[in-house]
Amino acid sequence: MFVHVPSRRREKRPWWTALIVLVCTGVFVWEMLQPESTRSATLYGFGTVPSRLASAFSLGQALPIGRELLRLLSGIFVHVDFPHLLGNMVFVLIFGLSAERLLGSRRFVALYLICGALANLCGAIFYQGSEAVIVGSSGAVSAIVGAYITLFPNARLGLVIPLGLFMEWVRMPASILIGIWVLIQILFALAGPNLAAVAWPVHLAGFVSGVLFALLSRPAIAKRLRNS
Repeated sequence: MFVHVPSRRREKRPWWTALIVLVCTGVFVWEMLQPESTRSATLYGFGTVPSRLASAFSLGQALPIGRELLRLLSGIFVHVDFPHLLGNMVFVLIFGLSAERLLGSRRFVALYLICGALANLCGAIFYQGSEAVIVGSSGAVSAIVGAYITLFPNARLGLVIPLGLFMEWVRMPASILIGIWVLIQILFALAGPNLAAVAWPVHLAGFVSGVLFALLSRPAIAKRLRNS
């Protein structure tokens, strides 16, 4: 467990967190500008389809396998609808801004991409043979949450809450925000049963991979915080 001591050095701004949000939002806008008849093809073109992934590996050919492995990454940036996008991006900002500052930009990007892709892979293995497409940043967000709570369980994060005509800045324990995140995931699952079929294995795999990433990176992160 780490306790973060504010550095006297000028902290680098968490540009990568902002860039992730911008890319995901831009991709979603691009999706919405397409004719409705082609949106489904876009999801299947960029996302992971368990049956397609299994078929590629069964063929044993490098090109299909490479294409499917890339889709494990590209699917992280594609979302089905606006609530799907908003639910992920809000928590990318809440946890990502602090996580990037504490972990460092390169390690944060590695956490997001590697663990997000692993989460999608685990979802594809769990639902091997399914024709449903796995897309969205849920696995990557789960990884950020898992890594953050592992390294900084007692941390408090800043949050802007609208109170009538005013915006209030408050600091809340990370554990409470994680509880809110879990509640939102449950509500989304109840509201969208077609999506829930592939959501939980991806979320769980992302969280576990984030915890493992944090444990493996603990010495390097501790060194970074001591030198900051």
